[in-house]
Amino acid sequence: MIESLWDIHQVALYLGVPVATLYRWRTTNYGPEGRRVGKHVRYDPDVVRAWFKAQPAGAA
Repeated sequence: MIESLWDIHQVALYLGVPVATLYRWRTTNYGPEGRRVGKHVRYDPDVVRAWFKAQPAGAA
C-alpha cells in the first residue's frame, strides 16, 4: 500500500516545528520539498524523512 502524502500540519508535527516555520522555510527555499496540489501544499513522507536525515547532527 502506498503511504499517503502529508499536509503541512503533519510535517510540522513530525519535525517538531511550528507550521509558521515551514511556511517561512518555503519562502526561503529551505526545508523539505513540498508540492502544490491545487491550493494545498503536500509533502512526500519519504522526502521529509530523507531531508531530516541529511541534516548535520548537532546543527542548530
